[in-house]
Amino acid sequence: MHIVLCGMMGCGKTTVARALSNLLGWEWVDTDEWIVRHYGQISEIFAQKGEAYFRDLETEAVRALPCGVRAVVSVGGGLVLKAENVRLLKEQGKIVYLQAEKQTLQQRLEGDSTRPLLAGEALSARLDELLSVRSAIYEGAADVVVCVDRKTPAEIADEIVEKLGL
Repeated sequence: MHIVLCGMMGCGKTTVARALSNLLGWEWVDTDEWIVRHYGQISEIFAQKGEAYFRDLETEAVRALPCGVRAVVSVGGGLVLKAENVRLLKEQGKIVYLQAEKQTLQQRLEGDSTRPLLAGEALSARLDELLSVRSAIYEGAADVVVCVDRKTPAEIADEIVEKLGL
C-alpha cells in the first residue's frame, strides 16, 4: 500500500512524507527525486524539453513506484493533473491532499528560484492562477484532505494516520 501526498508546491509534501514514513516505519519515495536521479534537474528539463515532456516523466516515475511495499510517496505539485497518474496511484493506495492557504504557500515560496512554474512572474498572481486551476483537481483526486496551515509536520502526519485509520 502507498500513501501519496499531493498538493501545491510549498505545501510541505516532502517534509510531511518524511515525518509520516518515520512514524509508520514505511519506505519514503519522492517522484521528483526519481526524475532528477534518472533525467537531471527539473528546471533544465522544463527549459529544454517543456512541461508536457516533464509530465510524461512523472507518469514514468509513478509506474516505477515499488509494488508490494508500504511506502509514503511525495509527488510533484502537477502530477495529479494527469488522470492516468491518479488512476495508477489509486490502484496502489490512498491519495492525501495537503491543503494550504495561499498566504502559507506565499510565505514558503518567497524567493525560491528553483521552481520552473514560478519563474518570471509575480508570486501572488501565479499562485492565484495555479490555485484556481488545481484546487478542485487535488480535491477530486484525494481520498483524504488535510489542512496544513499552522501545523507541524508531526501534527500533519498524526492527522493523516488518524484519517486513514492506520
